[in-house]
Amino acid sequence: MKDPRTIILKPVISEKAMMLKEKNNQVTFWVAPDANKIEIKKAVETLFDVKVEKVQTIRVKGKPKRMGRFEGRRPLRKKAIVRLAPGHNIEIFEAV
Repeated sequence: MKDPRTIILKPVISEKAMMLKEKNNQVTFWVAPDANKIEIKKAVETLFDVKVEKVQTIRVKGKPKRMGRFEGRRPLRKKAIVRLAPGHNIEIFEAV
């Protein structure tokens, strides 16, 4: 099994993520692009000591970017929306 800290990269702090947290008890993380739902669930449960009900993943394509005449692309990223069981919460999202 992979190390949970290499699967969960960082939390997503945005208006939409905070709305999901308040409304549906869902938290959002940037995760490793090769991680699957089972690995993400185990990593969140291990790192934050919570019970996970459901995991949804989204592959976010990189935007095209330009620096003068040179064109490039931002890298592909993967986002995971994790629904926590009732009564469970993650404290890093409470402080924001």
